[in-house]
Amino acid sequence: MSPTRTSTSPGTTRGPKSPYGRTEDRALATLTKALGHPARLAILRLLIRRGDCVCGAIVHELPLAQATVSQHLKVLKDAGLVQGEVDGPRVCYCVNPAGVDRLKELIQGL
Repeated sequence: MSPTRTSTSPGTTRGPKSPYGRTEDRALATLTKALGHPARLAILRLLIRRGDCVCGAIVHELPLAQATVSQHLKVLKDAGLVQGEVDGPRVCYCVNPAGVDRLKELIQGL
């Protein structure tokens, strides 16, 4: 006998329980997806090592174009791993300690 499914809208169904519904699982998936590119890992390591950094300094240290670094920083910032502060025409980025702590907590919960 199959589980009862309730239709929520045309073409979609919702079962009684979803393994993807846990808040912690969604949060971990978001964080690990943000870290799923070697350039983003390199940027995060650089920010951890330096404390904070202007985007141009990241471009100077990594073999990536300015636009590419900016896009990777946006992904990391959207995931909550990095924070940025506007300083005139520049944006200074640093690691978001709360985001990194949350990542550690979620990984330990596996």
